Amino acid sequence: MQSLRMIEDWPVPNAAATVVRSDGAVLAAHGPQDHLFPLASVTKLLSAYAALIAVEEGVFELDDPAGPDGSTVRHLLAHTSGLAFDEHRVMAAPGNRRLYSNAGFDVLAATLEHASGIPFAQYAAEAVFQPLGMHATLINTAHRAPAGAGGLSTAADLARFAAELQSPKLLDPATLHAATREVAFPGTNGVLPGFGHRRPNDWGLGFEIRDHKTPHWTGTTNSPATFGHFGQSGTFLWVDPTANLACLALTDRDFGPWAAEVWPQLSDAILSEG
Repeated sequence: MQSLRMIEDWPVPNAAATVVRSDGAVLAAHGPQDHLFPLASVTKLLSAYAALIAVEEGVFELDDPAGPDGSTVRHLLAHTSGLAFDEHRVMAAPGNRRLYSNAGFDVLAATLEHASGIPFAQYAAEAVFQPLGMHATLINTAHRAPAGAGGLSTAADLARFAAELQSPKLLDPATLHAATREVAFPGTNGVLPGFGHRRPNDWGLGFEIRDHKTPHWTGTTNSPATFGHFGQSGTFLWVDPTANLACLALTDRDFGPWAAEVWPQLSDAILSEG
């Protein structure tokens, strides 16, 4: 897949990219697949997956109270708890606005820890990383780790996770479908970080849903059903169920105008070639 060679021209010190088919096979890979990169908010996908497994294991339920008064686990996953971006400060009533919130994922992790009696990083490792063979991946105990600051992984590990997102072994397919294909709190407006206000700003349970947002960090030819996340550390992972492909890219340069330009170009090239 020649399109992955585009990352060689990105203005970054290091980059790795991988394309994974819906059957879990790696279609193409380029760059250092075992290099450990900071994930930033791509960590939220891993944290959300751990939380969804916890729901299936009966640790807590999606509609259990969590966070501000009136908020639930579901609200925290969908960024509708009303918590501010980086502060434990209530900005809106639960369910009224899509306020992208690192603080909300802090609360989510603390809620899981309290309900399970297991440190969040350990729970994520035992529930997600170890079963998938993601041996290099970790969420350390740093402040705001579940939201992104503490997530580290490799392209090889995230390829395993991308395979899981297309053909789940750890979750009931219906649970994954609800988290990635069904909009949580439909019609909710809010800011898509780095790209401005969106009406609506569709999100699932931990997974952003592309829908018809434009401009966007995925490609112009990605289907509206595409879901995933990008990170401030210059990272992204998307799954396009219509194309039966997933793509991930990891870099060690912070997100900025460079990424908003080259990421969609790479995604479109992959989709045209794949």
